[in-house]
Amino acid sequence: MTKYLISFPSEAMVLTFEEFPVVAADSRAVIRAAKAAGVYIFGGGIEEKVDPVIVSADGSVNPEIYPGSHLKGGFTVLELPTREDAVEWARKIAVSCRCAQELREFMFDPES
Repeated sequence: MTKYLISFPSEAMVLTFEEFPVVAADSRAVIRAAKAAGVYIFGGGIEEKVDPVIVSADGSVNPEIYPGSHLKGGFTVLELPTREDAVEWARKIAVSCRCAQELREFMFDPES
């Protein structure tokens, strides 16, 4: 089976204070369903209060990241039999989060 990344940038989720608890409950229900279906691998959000660093090939740590790299927001990794299944799960997540989701396929790695 193939692993898929379903994600959104943090600025895509625009909610009122009143909407947030409902969206949180709805999105957690989708994650529970993915777990029950046996397709859930991992999910979470990037902690935006902690600055990223780059660890160079020589092992040094620098406070700058790649130019144009702005990874933030939320993501879910699912393992699914088909891309169509991935689109359906992305649809469920989009509806529950009230924002569009990006869908990416991980390349196969025999060691993963």
